[in-house]
Amino acid sequence: MGFDLEALGAALREHGRVCRVVIAAIRGSSPREVGAAMLVWDQGQSGTIGGGALEFEAAEAARKQDQKTHLSTHALGPDLGQCCGGSVTLVSEIYHMEDFAQLDSEVILRPVTPQAATSPPLAATRQLAQLRAQGQRPEPQLIDHWMLEPVHRPQRDLWIWGAGHVGRALVDVLAPLPDLAITWVDTAPTRFPAHIPAGVTMLPGQDPTLLLRHAPANAQHLVLTYSHELDLALCHGLLLHGFSFAGLIGSATKWARFRSRLAALGHRPAEIARITCPIGVPALGKHPQMIAVGVATELLALAARKEMEEERRA
Repeated sequence: MGFDLEALGAALREHGRVCRVVIAAIRGSSPREVGAAMLVWDQGQSGTIGGGALEFEAAEAARKQDQKTHLSTHALGPDLGQCCGGSVTLVSEIYHMEDFAQLDSEVILRPVTPQAATSPPLAATRQLAQLRAQGQRPEPQLIDHWMLEPVHRPQRDLWIWGAGHVGRALVDVLAPLPDLAITWVDTAPTRFPAHIPAGVTMLPGQDPTLLLRHAPANAQHLVLTYSHELDLALCHGLLLHGFSFAGLIGSATKWARFRSRLAALGHRPAEIARITCPIGVPALGKHPQMIAVGVATELLALAARKEMEEERRA
């Protein structure tokens, strides 16, 4: 979670004036976490702070807002038709392109009420200094009338090899997820749809295997091209290059043949077993969207397990 500069910049270029509404603090239960944000303009909005009456009323207020920054607290009870039982503090800020140009590229710390001191609070500056020394990022938080947010940086690189029906379904499902930086590869620009979602990098190459060297060694990969020979070449290349996760679309029969051919190419059984095939949840079905939902579930579960392991080690 963090301040999404890319989304704000795109909205400003298209709409001119944008109000960003972010959850600055919560007490008790809340539909979203601190740092969840939405962008609001005259005829639309993007992102979400949890939906329902809270989001509707916050969006309506943002369209009417005239002051630069507004801080408000909302009880999530019967008055809003919600039963969370907690309360949410929102910061609503109006941005124009000239404001956007002044934003920092790593951490955005700014006053959000008239009561805020002219200089950042000592608690915030000390926390930032300590976290930077440890190579860590701060959590979004409200500190003494100042709002602190790290700039959003996707934490996981995902390379999708193939822009056919399943590849397109996967991009549609996965592109909105906040922590993924997606690189989408196929053999020619004509293989891709006309519209590429924001945050997705289209990378055409006549021989996709030559592009493997550009992938981070800890990236995740989904291999689902139109050609079994290309799929095999990519699996072979990935085993040589390195990865944190590699999934291959296919049946048990296809995977048995691939295991045999990869072994003939010199890969040990334990290395080959790092590739997941089939991917997703086969019981959901073979429709492209069903496959995409299953694969998304698998990747999210993998990320959750990794996060829990890191928390246990901390």
